[in-house]
Amino acid sequence: MFSFAGGDDDFFSRRCVWVNGPVIVGAGPSGLALGACLREQGVPFVVLEKADCIASLWQKRTYDRLKLHLPKNFCQLPKLPFPDHFPEYPTKKQFIDYLESYAKHFDINPQFNECVQSAKYDEACRLWRVKTVSTSGGAHDRSEVEYICQWLVVATGENAECVVPEIEGLNKFGGEVMHACDYRSGEKLAGKRVLVVGCGNSGMEISLDLCNHNAKPSMVVRSSVHVLPREIFGRSTFELAMLLMKWLPLWLVDKILLILAWFILGNIEKYGLKRPSAGPLELKNTKGKTPVLDIGTLRKIRSGDITVVPVIKRFSCGMAELVNGDKLEIDSVVLATGYRSNVPYWLQETEFFSQNGFPKAPFPNGWKGKAGLYAVGFTRRGLSGVSSDAIRIAQDIGEVYKEDLQQKKQKAPRHRRCISVF
Repeated sequence: MFSFAGGDDDFFSRRCVWVNGPVIVGAGPSGLALGACLREQGVPFVVLEKADCIASLWQKRTYDRLKLHLPKNFCQLPKLPFPDHFPEYPTKKQFIDYLESYAKHFDINPQFNECVQSAKYDEACRLWRVKTVSTSGGAHDRSEVEYICQWLVVATGENAECVVPEIEGLNKFGGEVMHACDYRSGEKLAGKRVLVVGCGNSGMEISLDLCNHNAKPSMVVRSSVHVLPREIFGRSTFELAMLLMKWLPLWLVDKILLILAWFILGNIEKYGLKRPSAGPLELKNTKGKTPVLDIGTLRKIRSGDITVVPVIKRFSCGMAELVNGDKLEIDSVVLATGYRSNVPYWLQETEFFSQNGFPKAPFPNGWKGKAGLYAVGFTRRGLSGVSSDAIRIAQDIGEVYKEDLQQKKQKAPRHRRCISVF
């Protein structure tokens, strides 16, 4: 990056940076995967990350016992597989180590502590303007930067911000309340009565972790949920589903999965876990709702170590009142209530992205918008969807880059306040 001096205070209030290739917002698996694919295409890029590390969701907002729910061959990023010695389901630490080595291998060096405030397409210049605020020096040392680029890639993912529901009386509860993103282990909650709100993969696994640390968890089931065994006949349930999908229609694969799940897990509805009317794959494809892959929670529910309870009506001091009139005395609350996209908060665009922060076009067409706008990691298909997006986007940008930008060094646009070049 080349810098120039001179000018008044207003001149320095925001640095302007011209990026020869795309700006990628987000240094999680999606941003890293695209960076690796762009390296192969010979396309320069800049990755902006609001945290101080790559994969901040994994490093700072996940519980200790977390493992990948799918086999590693379905979760590896493009161009670099997991090490052979990694287990079939890598641990949280192993996955982070893999991502760190991935970034190093492809020489991906994000601009950390760069929080994107806005991104807008400039019709007159036919370029994207991405404004960021850096807080690496602390709250009293904020610097603003405006990145100007031909391509903008949204890689902030489906889980950028945690969802905290409004529940009557929660502010009067008095005990510890945390979102799942702040939960690490049940070690400090041993012996305590903990209410886990949510029955997705996180809610199920946190309940199991609490139980293993001698806490007394109750799990709130607010809606119907598909629970499937993680493996069937020694093979990953996901892998089996993908294999069957090559030969059979989706509805029939759903029927087969549910029959096999009934034989292996039994009737889960008698424990308060009602199945949706739509099949697990249909629900995943249409609503993005992931089925729960059981890793031992159901056994604890059957034994009574984990209690399944209905929806909460209201909280009061040290207590939760349920819609069925029951009252639970509890010490702590864990909100396993999920995450959402944060794209609507900073991207000033409404044609490609919808208000929920996801591309409007359904899979597999939600990776490319207009005017050089792309999205990676919004397929609701996990890391395998990330890889397919990254490969497509890199190829698409690479073709244009090689045609129109043959010179290795590009001059910065003639702009009064543009003082840096990538």
